[in-house]
Formats: sequence, C-alpha cells, structure tokens
Amino acid sequence: MDTRVHLPSRINKKKLLNKHSSSGFTLLETLAVISLIGILATLAIPNWLAFVQTRRLNTAQNEIHLAMQQARSQASKEKLTWQVSIREQNSIVQWAIHPATVNPSTANWNNLDSNVRLDSETTLQLSNDIRKVQFDYRGNVKSVGDMGRITLSSRSGGKVKRCVIISTILGTMRTAKENTTANENDKYCY
Repeated sequence: MDTRVHLPSRINKKKLLNKHSSSGFTLLETLAVISLIGILATLAIPNWLAFVQTRRLNTAQNEIHLAMQQARSQASKEKLTWQVSIREQNSIVQWAIHPATVNPSTANWNNLDSNVRLDSETTLQLSNDIRKVQFDYRGNVKSVGDMGRITLSSRSGGKVKRCVIISTILGTMRTAKENTTANENDKYCY
C-alpha cells in the first residue's frame, strides 16, 4: 500500500512549505505579551502582599485569643490560677500557657509568625520582659492589672493591626482590628 501523500498539481509545494515556516509569534508580539504580564504582576503584587500580611495577623490574633480561652478554661477546670505569658524574644513573639505557680522561663513557649510583632499600643502589664494575664479558679482575671490589650502588627509596617482585649474583671475577651482613631472606651485597635 502506498502511504505517500500526493499533492494536487495545482498546489505549489514551495508555497506550502513557506506558509508553514511563517507560522508562530513574532518577536514584537512576544515582547508585547511579556510586557503586559509584567504590568499586571506589578499591579497585583502589592495587593497580594497586603492580603498575606492580613492573614498572618489574623492567624496570630486567633492563636493569642485561643491561648487566653484555654488558660481561662484550665483555671476553672483545675481550680488553680493559670496564666498566659507573652514575650518577644529574638524578634519573635511567643506565648505560653501555664499555672501561675510555674516560672514562665520554664514554660513551653509557642512562636507566632516571624513577621508579626507586639505593637507599642499593647497595654497588658509588663514584668521581666513578659506580659501576662492570670485567670483565677473561677475563670475571672486575677486582678484589674490583668485587664488590657495585646496589639499585633506587621514587622514590615502598614496600618493593619489586630488586638485581643480583656475588658472586664470577669475575664471577658474579644478581638478587634484597626480603627482610624482612638476610642475613649478602648474598644478598638488604632
């Protein structure tokens, strides 16, 4: 059987070959597409970085909030005073949950994301480079000095902030995010 393709005599083989060799993209078309991709990437990268920064702060805020809830729960469950300790060591924010009778330096410390820092708006009392909240056997804060706010912000700057606030002697906790101005009753981050 003959498997060769026979071209009709009216089609010029040379013309057919030239038509196939000119298919594809020109250098100018390729440069235009690459330029457009570059422009779109330049516009999208800042938004993507802001999104990632906000996600990191949200995750860190959730970790601190859950740590405080766990300490409060343990205090009620074991009928002992439990403490949440927060510190910044080697530029990393760390937290630990432990009975108040345990020295914080021997506690099991957990790291937050390395791009998160304690903001200067943090109002929890500071003692020996550790900020702490203690919950008594009923789950209430141990003293008025344990009420306050942990404010987290990004190490790379920006206006995004996240807070965990202990607002009553009963140990009421809530989370908040940045606000444009300070509020007289301390309800928001600012």
